Amino acid sequence: MTIFSLRQFTVLFITVLSFSPLVHSADIEAGKNKTAACRGCHGIDGQSQSGHYPSLAGQRALYLENQLKAFQSGTRANPMMKSMAANLSKQDIKNISAYYASLPLGKDDNDTVLDAKGKSKVAMCLGCHGSTARGLASFPRLAGQQPAYLKKQLLNFKNRTRKGGPMNSITATLSEQDIDEIADYLGNL
Repeated sequence: MTIFSLRQFTVLFITVLSFSPLVHSADIEAGKNKTAACRGCHGIDGQSQSGHYPSLAGQRALYLENQLKAFQSGTRANPMMKSMAANLSKQDIKNISAYYASLPLGKDDNDTVLDAKGKSKVAMCLGCHGSTARGLASFPRLAGQQPAYLKKQLLNFKNRTRKGGPMNSITATLSEQDIDEIADYLGNL
């Protein structure tokens, strides 16, 4: 190889390598180490015990990445989360998201009889959030979230304090009773 072709080869190699998933893959252990501050609200094992905060265990990594970036940029308004995400690097976000996505979902030990009214109203949710409401691609898992958290988010979409494209339109026609029934049903899946 001549020096010129060696340079071309090196540039090509670095360019290809920079797009490789191996270079940008997430480090779950590094993500776990970055979550100490998250555990107070989202639970030690990613299972929130409060209706104020979502459970993150088993959530889609892509969804979590998108939300952390939205908090960081301010496109999703939450002063606490904005400050928590402010100093995270892109790799930190990827690692934290992969860590929470790797955790098992909560136990299915809820014997509550599911509200049939809520069940009949969630069909509109399942196209994006999956047939079992456990999330698809960049759409979050709804199943098993705290009902109070789900209700709060649905109301935020409805009153447009949270922007979410289709979610703002979907929730516009829901009554507060509809929202209660949907949140209770999804929270108990």
